[in-house]
Amino acid sequence: MSNNASFTPPSLLMATIGLSLATFMQVLDTTIANVALPTISGNLGVSSEQGTWVITSFAVSNAIALPLTGWLSRRFGEVKLFLWATILFVLASFLCGISTSMPELIGFRVLQGLVAGPLYPMTQTLLIAVYPPARRGMALALLAMVTVVAPIAGPILGGWITDSYSWPWIFFINVPIGIFAVMVVRSQLKKRPVVTSYQPMDYVGLLSLIVGVGALQIILDKGNDLDWFESNFIIIGAVISAVALAVFVIWEMTDKHPVVNLRLFAHRNFRIGTIVLILGYAGFFGINLILPQWLQTQMGYTATWAGLAVAPIGILPVLMSPFVGKYAHKFDLRLLAGLAFLAIGLSCFMRAGFTNEVDFTHIALVQLFMGIGVALFFMPTLSILMSDLPPHQIADGAGLATFLRTLGGSFAASLTTWIWIRRADQHHAYMSENMTTYDSATRDALQALGGAGQKAYTQLDQILTSQAYMMSTVDYFTLLGWMFMGLMLLVWLAKPPFTAKAGPAASGH
Repeated sequence: MSNNASFTPPSLLMATIGLSLATFMQVLDTTIANVALPTISGNLGVSSEQGTWVITSFAVSNAIALPLTGWLSRRFGEVKLFLWATILFVLASFLCGISTSMPELIGFRVLQGLVAGPLYPMTQTLLIAVYPPARRGMALALLAMVTVVAPIAGPILGGWITDSYSWPWIFFINVPIGIFAVMVVRSQLKKRPVVTSYQPMDYVGLLSLIVGVGALQIILDKGNDLDWFESNFIIIGAVISAVALAVFVIWEMTDKHPVVNLRLFAHRNFRIGTIVLILGYAGFFGINLILPQWLQTQMGYTATWAGLAVAPIGILPVLMSPFVGKYAHKFDLRLLAGLAFLAIGLSCFMRAGFTNEVDFTHIALVQLFMGIGVALFFMPTLSILMSDLPPHQIADGAGLATFLRTLGGSFAASLTTWIWIRRADQHHAYMSENMTTYDSATRDALQALGGAGQKAYTQLDQILTSQAYMMSTVDYFTLLGWMFMGLMLLVWLAKPPFTAKAGPAASGH
């Protein structure tokens, strides 16, 4: 990328606001739709499992676009790439809002994810470039605050918009924000010198990545509907994905200009750090996806109240992030990351103790407690994975880690929803098998519901469904709790020293 550190915009404050708003918009879009999923699925006539495509389509396309950011910025310039990515993001958001069917919405979410890919890397790069070295830490702290506040605002804003207006407005809201960001950044950075260069594009690597990851995501999203490998479609998709990903790995390990530098996994700390980052973020993503759906579909919460129940997860990260950034170097980063996984794991075990009678305050307090783990998770983990990379590979490492983290979140969305619904179906089937009119408990339950008529049977089935999803939710959070306990141990396989080689590059959200 070009080096224009000497350029100073007319107003650093306005430049920071304009750049940060674009990142706020992108991060907001990863969470704002979560609480609206039941409403979107119902309005467009699809199941909640199919509705998950609204999340996964954005995440996968966003991940695929990330490796292209460096090439595009060198080819067209950082400011121009940022402006066009923001403009196209606004257009894609508007198209999402006017969608009238699920295929339309998914198609426009794919477009939205693709053009959103460069937004965070370019925001980070431009902030580093326009701030003097002594003040870059403050700039990145402000950016970190934005990336923490957006996930808090997402569920609340998404819930309120869905309940008060209609779900398309969760996308329309990006239009004025994006237009304002473009106007501000253009006015502040239009005179910044541009240095461009042309480098070969790794078309084979890019194409094999798109085909392999795309086919795998389709398998994960459609597998349950098509009965997995009983379907020829799934079998063919699996073969295509396996072949494409094999070609991708072999090609990237031998190409001179790989779109994704897989050679970085030769470094121990990068390898360990990336594994815990992917799994930790996937678990975090899954929690934020399942909890709002359970609250709305089984607990009777409105989208607004579901958003309010989930949102406290971001309060402590906002308060703690500046201190973590300032004092983390005084501690063993494995200890901080281990404490993060311990806190998140304990919060999962707390949720595993929920019942259908759990109240709003209890749910919100557990979310608040989990915020301790979130605050300690990203910075130490990113610093660990960057710690043994040579300086010239830091940018590649940051890009690859962000790519894999985003991809992990997408796969988690599909697998989490499938596990949750599958386990609920199993629990429902088991309970139904053991309830007959010959059983005294069943007769008593029907009598309490008004007799043995159809209405009573329907009400009893609704009770069983609610209980089945409660049991599935308990199973899911128990599984996650043990996973985070495992990550707490795994992070200790990294080896010090964890020097801050990465500097700004490690500050990804």
